[in-house]
Amino acid sequence: MQRRFEDKVAMVTGAASGIGRASALRLAEEGARIFACDIDAGALDDLASEAKGRDLQVDTHVLDVSDGEACASAVAQAVSSCGRLDVLCNIAGISHLDLFENYSHELWQRMIGINLSSVFFLSQAAMPHLVETKGNIVNMASTAGLQGQAHNAVYCAAKFGVVGLTKSNAQEYARRGVRVNAVCPGGVLTPLLRETKMPEGADPELFGRMMPLLPLARAHEIATAVAYLASDDARYVTGHTLTLDGGQTL
Repeated sequence: MQRRFEDKVAMVTGAASGIGRASALRLAEEGARIFACDIDAGALDDLASEAKGRDLQVDTHVLDVSDGEACASAVAQAVSSCGRLDVLCNIAGISHLDLFENYSHELWQRMIGINLSSVFFLSQAAMPHLVETKGNIVNMASTAGLQGQAHNAVYCAAKFGVVGLTKSNAQEYARRGVRVNAVCPGGVLTPLLRETKMPEGADPELFGRMMPLLPLARAHEIATAVAYLASDDARYVTGHTLTLDGGQTL
């Protein structure tokens, strides 16, 4: 395997499961020291044990990404513990399908906080350090950030916001040496997908519009795209939404 991240530090949120875990391990396999963040302390311990057994450099930090002050503190801790910051991977996220009229204000706030506000909080805190190292940000968006999806209004709103933040920050920081990109997966076999249930009263025909042409992706396949965008191989790529959706959005 390539070693594109030797002597580099990557902060990864949502690192305890799914795409976040796969991305943290992929970057570590390529030589990065990982500052892995998640709200699930037990799953972070499992990640740390696996990393130690494979002789990978992974530090863990319990973090509620919807808390702006906690995000700023986590970035400061990453730089203090690891000495620098080269890559920020904003991967933490939650999903919930429902009829639009049934979404509560509380669920709106929670989903926006985890899926969108966290990207703002962490990117803002990390940017001075990334300017210093000429680093980059990889945000986890979604096909839900590229097209409307019935019964998925709040997730769509959040992921469209992630795409907007990605493009705005890419433009603002390009001349300061920081690249900002997003990955837009379709269906991926992760705990997030397995725990997502079709709501009562949903229109199955509308769900059919979201079906990919290819079998669902695996987390490690999305992690490959994250590693590419985070690496110097993507030096000429910024403001891009890299779509991996099996033909869903054709």
